[in-house]
Amino acid sequence: MATAQSHRSQSDISALEASVASARAGFACMFSTSDEYENALIAARRAEGRYGSAFDWQPVALGGCTLVLLGILVTFF
Repeated sequence: MATAQSHRSQSDISALEASVASARAGFACMFSTSDEYENALIAARRAEGRYGSAFDWQPVALGGCTLVLLGILVTFF
């Protein structure tokens, strides 16, 4: 009877240790710094398309500068 009880208590201790390990893993963070977390968060949001520009202004600015330069050249030459 003492052997059965010690075997059961040993299995209870093992189960308790497994529960403790599982609980500790639940509190563990996969990021070591807040910078890593923020970089991962921004990368995930970019993948979702949250930071995408609604309109690309670079070609418009290039066209505007070209027209201004062309106007200056036509006016003075």
